[in-house]
Amino acid sequence: MIKTEGVVRGFVTLHAIAIFGQPVFAGSYLVGDYGMLALHRFGANLVFAVGLAQLLPTAWLWWRGGPRWPFLASLLLVLGETAQYFAGMAGALDLHVPLGVALVTSAVVMLIAVWR
Repeated sequence: MIKTEGVVRGFVTLHAIAIFGQPVFAGSYLVGDYGMLALHRFGANLVFAVGLAQLLPTAWLWWRGGPRWPFLASLLLVLGETAQYFAGMAGALDLHVPLGVALVTSAVVMLIAVWR
C-alpha cells in the first residue's frame, strides 16, 4: 500500500518538473520560436491541473494528522498560478515574469522540503 507521504512527494515532484518547463518554453518563444507559445500555454494548463490535484493528497495528509504546511504551500502555489495564468493571458509581463520566478522557486523549495 502506498503511503500518503509518498503520494504527496509524487505530486510535488511532478509539479516541480512541470513548472520547470515553463521558463524553457517561454524563453524559446521570446528568442523567436513562436510555436513554443502553444507549448507554454499547454504547460500552464498542466502546471495548474497538477497543482489542483496536489491539493487533494496534501489535504488528506493534513486530515490524517500530518503536517498542514504542504497543503497551505500547495494552496499558495495554486493561487499564485491562477494569478500567473491571468497575467500571461493579459500580456502583463511586468507581473508574469517575476511571479513566474517566484513560483518556480517556491515549487523547488517545496520539493526539497517534502523529500527531507
